[in-house]
Amino acid sequence: MAEYTVIADDTELERAAAQLASGSGPVAVDVERASGFRYSQRAYLIQVFRRGAEVFLFDPPTLSTFAPLQAAIGDAEWVLHAASQDLPSLREVGLDPVSIFDTELAARLLGHARVGLGAVVEDTLGIVLAKAHSAADWSTRPLPQSWLEYAALDVEHLVDVRDALAQELEAQDKVEIAAQEFRAVLDRPVKPPREDPWRRLSGLHAVRGRRALAVARALWTAREEYAREQDVAPGRLVPDRALVAALIADPQSKQDLARVKDFTGRASRSQLDRWWAAIEAGRAEQTLPPDRLPGDGLPPPRAWAERNPPADARLKAAKPLVEQRAEELAMPTENLLTPDLLRRVAWAPPAEVTVETVGEALAALGARPWQIEQTAQVIAQAFVDSVNEPPAQPSTAS
Repeated sequence: MAEYTVIADDTELERAAAQLASGSGPVAVDVERASGFRYSQRAYLIQVFRRGAEVFLFDPPTLSTFAPLQAAIGDAEWVLHAASQDLPSLREVGLDPVSIFDTELAARLLGHARVGLGAVVEDTLGIVLAKAHSAADWSTRPLPQSWLEYAALDVEHLVDVRDALAQELEAQDKVEIAAQEFRAVLDRPVKPPREDPWRRLSGLHAVRGRRALAVARALWTAREEYAREQDVAPGRLVPDRALVAALIADPQSKQDLARVKDFTGRASRSQLDRWWAAIEAGRAEQTLPPDRLPGDGLPPPRAWAERNPPADARLKAAKPLVEQRAEELAMPTENLLTPDLLRRVAWAPPAEVTVETVGEALAALGARPWQIEQTAQVIAQAFVDSVNEPPAQPSTAS
């Protein structure tokens, strides 16, 4: 294993940045968070490797700025695995690449059966990585030595993996496809906040009535505020199932709430006043939430035959052809064209269906040029054929 250095103060960061700047080629970058343990998705360890330099493990809580590191490597290509997961945490501390190579995405485009980091390293380099600490609480301090070694291995081989996958992309004539996909990941806008995020409460379907939903909203909000204040994952304070148990029990006093057996979690009793206040606030709420939000999506495809028969015919005609094209390209269908995008253009096609108008509709929905090039023709033909297809004749008894 290559040597690595833990960077825990600004002076050390300056030296590490200088060494990385003097290295050559792409820069391997990885992030360790404390998902499931902390409320935030902040980076608790950032690993960086470049040929001509050693592996550096940066400890974000101890550093005041990452500006020297950004200046040292900002113009280089960054190699990440599943970049969309790491970019928000990197950008939060001021680290932002101008170009990336996503090894997980490349493996998908190449049709690899396994795309986890360990699997891709093994398939491309024949090296087996232990993934024992992938779900660890990386906010732990001090970090155990075995964890640090694991983290260093995550970037030590990443540039070699990148080169191997780049050769495969060249062999499969997918270099431009990958470049467009990498750019799309880099340019993807931040998702707007979800409307009524409390509705994602697991088990909420068992709660009936708008007043009960108002209480659910108040309890969820109280837990969210406390979790943010403590920087602890909400479910570690009071699990979703415990909040739902309290809702179903419908306690009439704080003492009743305390006696609800399934109202569990490490903060269920220590913050009892907080939860009871939320219940009372929800019960006193004047503006009750609707039973459900109006859907902004399409109806499920199983309902199309009844609700929109022409769209049903278009989708049934186009879907197998897109799947066939993905198979010919040796990549998952969802990477060629997401099912949602195909459904949307099938539900509301252009007034005049041609390759050009279908391509324009796909582009408006966010499809990349290579996706349009590969699918617009087959989709347009399928839509036309779905109209011209003669109706099925009823079978006659023999």
